[in-house]
Amino acid sequence: MSAALKYQGTRLLAASSRLSILQKTAKPSLLRGYHATSARLGVAHSGSQTVANAEKYTLNTYARPTLVLSHGKGSYLYDTDGKEYLDFTAGIAVVALGHNHPDITAAVTDQASKLVHCSNLYHNEWAPQLARNIVESTIAAYPQGTQGIYAQAADGRSPARVFFSNSGTEANEGALKFARKYGKHVAELGTLGKGTSEALRGDPNLKCGIVSFTGGFHGRSMGALSVTANPKYQKPFTPLIPGVQTAKYNSTSEIGAFVDERTCGVIVEPIQGEGGIHPAQVDFLRALRRRCDQVGALLIYDEIQCGLGRSGKLWAHQLYPEDCSPDILTMAKPLANGIPIGAILVSDKVAELIKVGEHGTTFGGNPLACRVGCTVLDHIAKPEFLEHVQNAGQVLEQELQQALAPFVGSTVVELRGTGLLRGIQFTSDPAQIVDLARDRGLMLVGAGGNTVRLVPPLNTSIADIKRGAAIIADCVKQFAAERKA
Repeated sequence: MSAALKYQGTRLLAASSRLSILQKTAKPSLLRGYHATSARLGVAHSGSQTVANAEKYTLNTYARPTLVLSHGKGSYLYDTDGKEYLDFTAGIAVVALGHNHPDITAAVTDQASKLVHCSNLYHNEWAPQLARNIVESTIAAYPQGTQGIYAQAADGRSPARVFFSNSGTEANEGALKFARKYGKHVAELGTLGKGTSEALRGDPNLKCGIVSFTGGFHGRSMGALSVTANPKYQKPFTPLIPGVQTAKYNSTSEIGAFVDERTCGVIVEPIQGEGGIHPAQVDFLRALRRRCDQVGALLIYDEIQCGLGRSGKLWAHQLYPEDCSPDILTMAKPLANGIPIGAILVSDKVAELIKVGEHGTTFGGNPLACRVGCTVLDHIAKPEFLEHVQNAGQVLEQELQQALAPFVGSTVVELRGTGLLRGIQFTSDPAQIVDLARDRGLMLVGAGGNTVRLVPPLNTSIADIKRGAAIIADCVKQFAAERKA
């Protein structure tokens, strides 16, 4: 071993020893600075070398700045140069409990020392437990629910059941498959009126149509991409799967024309994330629910971004009346705080149709991801946690409304959203604002329609919410001034 390497190893051991003491005794602000220093000592490659390796060896599908992140703590991230960033991206609405949460770290460490994966050839301890927690916490959070996933099942069965996947796009793929199976079932029953029923019974495959909506984002695999009506994502990969129609989001008048007897499923986000933070109108979701019942189609809510506490409710659809409830609910992003996982929650009428061997996964439902999911849900489902999200969202809205009021109509179009799922729409491309904020130590992420998305960890402190809002206001002020110059 070279003298340089021995010296570096000695420094790392010393740093590790000092960090152990600091973690027990130091204030959070001191720890953040110390973590930044430790990152500079412990990084395997320089930031420039890491970027060079990425450019040389990884597929070029992302446009990224040249900084390299090394670690995080709470609502803060640190790069390999030691710079601190307040994180208003949360890994695109993933790390709901923030970075390096002690309960997440403990669950990962303990489970990794026992069993990470065993496949679905066998039961493991944690997948059934997480499924039960999802079902029971969903029902408990919305006692008024009587339709869809809340409908009472016969013979004392659970009103809803869970299938685990590895990601959001996989959850949506599974939901679309289940809708196709359900459509055939309805066609074979012959309950949609004489003429229609006779035609569909003759060929149940005719009831295969899927309806999605403008501005929606449901993933990048072929089925999910086919219901994501954005030419930027779709055009390079056409032709997509047949039988998909796109209707206008929040247009109640179009529902009857698009959702008909040949429709098997309708997929929609109660609050659009990637599309620019657009909440669905009550009448729109209510009309979708009613029309799906009329034509024997499943209503699928994609709550991969807006669900699991992000809106201030456990699920975004729980902000709406009970006659808007879905038959299928998909989830992913925050469920395991960054450990890959997805899930499909289906109503009893759907669950009864899916048979052994009709869907599956190798990694989905593994004990590591599911144990972490149990830990996350234990936090998020608590009323006091959701109350904090609501309060933090209100503070963020108030701070931004006051600070950005002088720019509304010229630079800013409007603020939208609820809870800690917020968007600021600008009159022109706001990419510069994202860059200005990063220079000032705040991480932001864009969305569709000239919108900047604000999705901090759900447990971000009120002080940090105010700090982030102040940085945004400063960036908008500079952005507006430069546009006038």
